[in-house]
Formats: sequence, C-alpha cells, structure tokens
Amino acid sequence: MSIWEKAKGKVDEIVGRAEEVYGESHGDAAATVAGEAHVMEAQAEEEALEREEKRDDDGLAGAS
Repeated sequence: MSIWEKAKGKVDEIVGRAEEVYGESHGDAAATVAGEAHVMEAQAEEEALEREEKRDDDGLAGAS
C-alpha cells in the first residue's frame, strides 16, 4: 500500500467523521448517516488494501 493510498484513506475517514459530527450537532440525520457511511467505506478500503498487501508479501513473488 502506497503512502498516498494510506493518506487518501485517512482523509476520507476524517471527512466522514466531520460530516457525522456536523449532522449530530445540527440534528441532520442524513448528514450523520452519510458521514458514518464515509467512515465505514474508508475503513473497508484501508482493510482491503492491507489484505492485498499481505497477500502480495507471502514470499512467493512470481511463483505459480
């Protein structure tokens, strides 16, 4: 996983959390749910990239 992919994931997570907090503070349920969705999506993408990285690091590069 490149540093840029990690940074993008963290930024998405932070933006989602900010949207969630905005929704909570203003009583906007749609913004709260959208913020939660952004956070969950960013976390899922980060986990998928980490799993892919682990799979690529199995020491069998080029082996079939």
